[in-house]
Amino acid sequence: MAEFYNSPALLHHTPKEVLARVIDDCISDMPFIEGYVAVSDDGKLLGYTMLSVGYSTEYGGLSVTVEDLCVIPKERGRGIGESLLEFVCKTYKKQTVRVRLEVAPDNVGAIKLYKRCGFTDIDYKQMGLLFDR
Repeated sequence: MAEFYNSPALLHHTPKEVLARVIDDCISDMPFIEGYVAVSDDGKLLGYTMLSVGYSTEYGGLSVTVEDLCVIPKERGRGIGESLLEFVCKTYKKQTVRVRLEVAPDNVGAIKLYKRCGFTDIDYKQMGLLFDR
């Protein structure tokens, strides 16, 4: 996660203490975050995805947001990212109304992957307000 959060795929870097909190929340009984890893047959980490679950008033049901999707750089181009997304869509299709994600505008490789997997552009501008923790 630290490598992903300090890569050009993100618009800003995330401190290690925040990443530690994310992992702690993911492995706890927190109902809003899920994490999955892709591993090789010999147990080597190939990539991961982190999801948040919330409610969409626009679509009237639970919505899954792909917060992170990262494939180890030397493992890219082998269908691992596509497999992770297919897993997410298959796993959550019956209980949610949509899967959503964000992508940096210049992350061309990720955009191609997402479009190949059926994702389309959403024409909303995102805004945020952060609270100190």
